[in-house]
Amino acid sequence: MSNRIYPIGIQNFEKIRKDGYFYIDKTALIYQMVKTGSYYFLSRPRRFGKSLLISTLEAYFLGKKELFEGLAMEKLEKDWTVYPIFHMDLNTEKYDTRESLDSILNFTLEKWEQLYGTAPSETTFALRFRGLIERAYKQTGQRVVILIDEYDKPMLQAIGNEELQKEFRNTMKAFYSVLKTMDGCIQFAFLTGVTKFGKVSVFSDLNNLDDISMRKQYVDICGVSEKELHDNLEIELHELADAKKLTYGELCNRLREYYDGYHFTYNSIGLYNPFSLLNTFKYKEFGNYWFETGTPTYLVELLKKHHYDLGRMAHEETSAAVLNSIDSTSDNPIPVIYQSGYLTIKGYDNEFGIYSLGFPNREVEEGFIKFLLPFYANTNAVESEFEIQKFVREIRVGDYDSFFRRLRSFFADTPYELIRDLELHYQNVLFIVFKLVGFYVKAEYHTSEGRIDLVLQTDKFVYVIEFKFDGTAEDALRQINEKHYALPFEADGNRRLFKIGVNFNAKMRNIERWIVG
Repeated sequence: MSNRIYPIGIQNFEKIRKDGYFYIDKTALIYQMVKTGSYYFLSRPRRFGKSLLISTLEAYFLGKKELFEGLAMEKLEKDWTVYPIFHMDLNTEKYDTRESLDSILNFTLEKWEQLYGTAPSETTFALRFRGLIERAYKQTGQRVVILIDEYDKPMLQAIGNEELQKEFRNTMKAFYSVLKTMDGCIQFAFLTGVTKFGKVSVFSDLNNLDDISMRKQYVDICGVSEKELHDNLEIELHELADAKKLTYGELCNRLREYYDGYHFTYNSIGLYNPFSLLNTFKYKEFGNYWFETGTPTYLVELLKKHHYDLGRMAHEETSAAVLNSIDSTSDNPIPVIYQSGYLTIKGYDNEFGIYSLGFPNREVEEGFIKFLLPFYANTNAVESEFEIQKFVREIRVGDYDSFFRRLRSFFADTPYELIRDLELHYQNVLFIVFKLVGFYVKAEYHTSEGRIDLVLQTDKFVYVIEFKFDGTAEDALRQINEKHYALPFEADGNRRLFKIGVNFNAKMRNIERWIVG
C-alpha cells in the first residue's frame, strides 16, 4: 500500500524535501542548464511546475546541499557556492490598475533594499534594481542570481485594455532591461511565464535571453513524462487501477487520454499535466483538476473579439514565429491559447516549417468547450452542464424533436452585436454543442463554406444532419440525398437511420425548421 504525500499546491522545494513530499527528480536537467548558460526564459502553462522549478534553483544557488540528498544534483555539483538571490514572484497580485504593478515592484525592491541598502539617485524601479544588483555583488563578492516567476502576469491580465497594457509593458521593459546592462554583476537569470510577449514588447531589448520553451533537451524540465510516471509511480498505478476496477492497461490508457499529450516542440515526448495527475492519484478519481483551478476569461474575450471560427481550433496551423511570441497589437488569438496550454503541437511540416495544433487531452478539450458554452449560447454555466446531459439523452432515445427545440433555445436572444457575424456565431454554437455531445456519443462533423455536415451515432440510432444558413430545410435534406451522405449507414440493419435537414433563418436569428426524410 503506497503512503505517498502528494505536493498538491506546494511549490516550495525546501518544504517538499524536508516534509517528505513526493518529488520527481529534475535536478540533472537543472544542473545542465546552469552549467551551460546564464540567461534563460521558459514558457509553460499554469500549474505545470514552473514555480517549483524556480524554488529548486533558489535552493541550489543558496548552496542548500542537504536538500538535494539522494537526487542527481548531489553527485553532479561539487562546489555549492552561495550567491545573493533576487527572487520576484509576480503571481500574487491582481493587475487591474497601474498602481497594482507599481505597488508590488516597490514592495519587492524595499525588501531587497533592507538587505543591500539604497541610494538617493535611484528614483525609478529600474535604477533601484540596477543599484541593488551592483551593491549585492560588491558586498558579497559573488555575482547575483535573478529569478522571476510569472513575469507576464501583468500583461496577460491587461489583455483587452490597450492603455493599461502599454503602461505595464513600458514599466516592465525598463525593469527587465537591467538584466542586460548589469551583465557583469549577474551569475544567472531565469524568467518563467505562460506567454512570451514579443516585438515591441518587454523582450525586444533582451536578446541575451535563451528561450528554452521549445528546446528538445529541456522539454521535460516541467511536467511528467511517461517514463517518469512508470519509474516513480508504478505501485500507485496498480492501486489506482484496482480502485477504478480497471485493468492496468486500461488505467494507463485513460490517464493518457485525460492528462497526457502536451508537446512543446515537434517530434518530442508527450507530457502529463502534473497537477491533474497527482490529484487523480490522491483522490483516485478522474476530474478536470487543472481546468477548474483557473478561468481563462481573457481567452474567450480574445476569441470573440477577433470573431474566431472555433471549428479551426481542433486543426489550427501556424509557424514557430507565431507560437513563440505574442505581439500585443496582433489580432491572432492562437499564440495566447497555445502558450496558455489549451492547444498543443500535434504535428510538424518540416518542408514549410508549419506546426499543426490541437487539444492536448480530454481534460482540456472537454473543460474548455464546456467553459465556452455560456459565452456563446443562451445558457449559464450551471445550466449548460444539464443541457448537454439532456441533449445526449434525447439522442440516445431517438427524440430528435426535443433535441432541436432545445438547440433552438440556445440561439434565443442572440446579442445584437453578433448580428454582423451571425453565420459564424451560429456555426460556433453548433460546434460547441456537438463537440460536447461527442464526448458521450460518436460524433463526426466538418465545416465548409458556411455549412455543417454532422453524423451522430448511438447503439440504436444514426443521425445524418445537414444545416443550411438562409436556405430551406428541404434544400438541406435534398443535399443529404444527392450527395449520398447517409450511404455508409443505410445497410446497418441494427440501427434506425434519421436523415434530417435543418435551416437557420438569419432574420429570425435562429433555427427555423427541420424535416426528417
